[in-house]
Amino acid sequence: MPPPEGPPANGFVRHLWLGSGLTAFAAGTVGIVLPVVPTVPFYLLAAFCFARSRPEWSDRLHGHPRWGPPLRQWRDRRAISRRAKVSALGAMAVGVVVTGFALGWHWAMIPLGVMAITGTWIWTRAE
Repeated sequence: MPPPEGPPANGFVRHLWLGSGLTAFAAGTVGIVLPVVPTVPFYLLAAFCFARSRPEWSDRLHGHPRWGPPLRQWRDRRAISRRAKVSALGAMAVGVVVTGFALGWHWAMIPLGVMAITGTWIWTRAE
């Protein structure tokens, strides 16, 4: 996604974007430690919010040696790497199985339906 056109938001709106970006960044950072919490989607959201409040912070995220490449791939080409696709679908499949064992297989149909829709969308993105 290209950066927003024009200057960043001003006043209260800028603070809302900044707060949202910091919240998304914190959630993504938790995802580094907890395998069930995704990191890159939260960092994508943080970069989006920072681009509207503190563009230099968005630039730092995009320039990070570990997290920058997938963020730039998404921003420039709307691409998700094959490894990330397999990882995301694998995590969703584990969630379906855990739900099936914990709540019963009839409840597992809900995350299975979500996986069918979102998994198809993820798999059809460019690599």
